[in-house]
Amino acid sequence: MKAVLDNAVAEVGKVLLGKEAQIRLALACILCRGHLLIEDLPGMGKTTLSHALAAVLGLSYKRIQFTSDLLPADVLGFNLYDRQLGEFIFHPGPVFSQVVLADEINRATPKAQSALLEAMEERQVSIEGETRKLPSPFFVIATQNPSDQAGTFILPESQTDRFLMRIHLGYPSREAERELLLGQDRRELLSQLQPCLAGEDLEAAQQAVLSIHVSPQLLDYVQKIIDFTRQQGGSRGGLSPRGGIALLRASQAWALMSGRQHVLPDDVQAVLGPVIDHRVPISGGIPLSSKVLQEVDIM
Repeated sequence: MKAVLDNAVAEVGKVLLGKEAQIRLALACILCRGHLLIEDLPGMGKTTLSHALAAVLGLSYKRIQFTSDLLPADVLGFNLYDRQLGEFIFHPGPVFSQVVLADEINRATPKAQSALLEAMEERQVSIEGETRKLPSPFFVIATQNPSDQAGTFILPESQTDRFLMRIHLGYPSREAERELLLGQDRRELLSQLQPCLAGEDLEAAQQAVLSIHVSPQLLDYVQKIIDFTRQQGGSRGGLSPRGGIALLRASQAWALMSGRQHVLPDDVQAVLGPVIDHRVPISGGIPLSSKVLQEVDIM
């Protein structure tokens, strides 16, 4: 399994240069059946990463450009009356895809953002009183610009908590940027990517995550972290039970990608920031994950 996952990471790395750590985190998020939030400046490769992940996993892919005039029906779909048939016909929206890219999600109004809430949590949508199942597997990869940029709406806590991870790409290294400047167009490279996992391989990897052993001592460490976040979170609280489960599952996925059948504290620490920092407010300008690493003892 490790060789297959390493191959998937390497394939995405052909398009997104010098970002192996972020690619591994994104893949770990998908192995946990979680949704991914990518926050960074425009033009950093957020859309490229999402498209490349869908390509190497062999999943159907749809992109939704979130703008201030986007309506929920533009995301979910709508019923339209067919005169010839004499009945309403449902026209599915782009959410009916295995990988949905919600591009610049924080440029849309809260009403449009909320169209994804049920889809992300229940893998279904309710439209005009009828519930419709979404494809399986189903992942939302959302990108957002920094909240201090013009034309953005802050995502509410109820939505950010539904993203298992949030990652940042950052500027490329000098060597990677030089290769980007002189290399082939990224869109052309995307079209050349080959699937590395068949549908059953991805499902097997997701099941394998759940079988990764978690010792009682490791579980104690995770619970110490959860308790610490709740002590430091102030009036807005700390990690929710959903956040605690996300931390454990992400740690199991990281262990699987490292070729182990058990979770180590290093695995927890590797995914800690991406899992908790968007869920719990930053205190004093220091990410909560940094405080956890400094103050929570492993044993």
